Amino acid sequence: MEGIDPSVPPSGTGCADCEASQPQGWWFHLRRCAQCGHIGCCDSSPSQHASAHAAATGHRFVTSFEPGEDWFWDYVEQVMYDSGPALAAPTHHPAEQGVPGPAGRVPVDWVTRLHR
Repeated sequence: MEGIDPSVPPSGTGCADCEASQPQGWWFHLRRCAQCGHIGCCDSSPSQHASAHAAATGHRFVTSFEPGEDWFWDYVEQVMYDSGPALAAPTHHPAEQGVPGPAGRVPVDWVTRLHR
């Protein structure tokens, strides 16, 4: 699929933008840009960095970065695909990394802070 580079590894194990912000943020679920490997937080997360990355770069495809999920989302066509090409490992965050995460930065009232 044009716009997907299977050879690019993920940028890390958590949302790159939440990690870089001051104060550091937290996320609900993680998404991986299928073109450049940028890991961003999902649209339910407070900062919605995956969508912001797609809008800023024009990178149209993301995939879940959650264990057991292999779907892709096309931001341009607003279409979900059940699967796509195999991407460079790792294909999900570490299994011991909880959701939401990361541990120690998730507020007690996190459920009320999610976008719906």
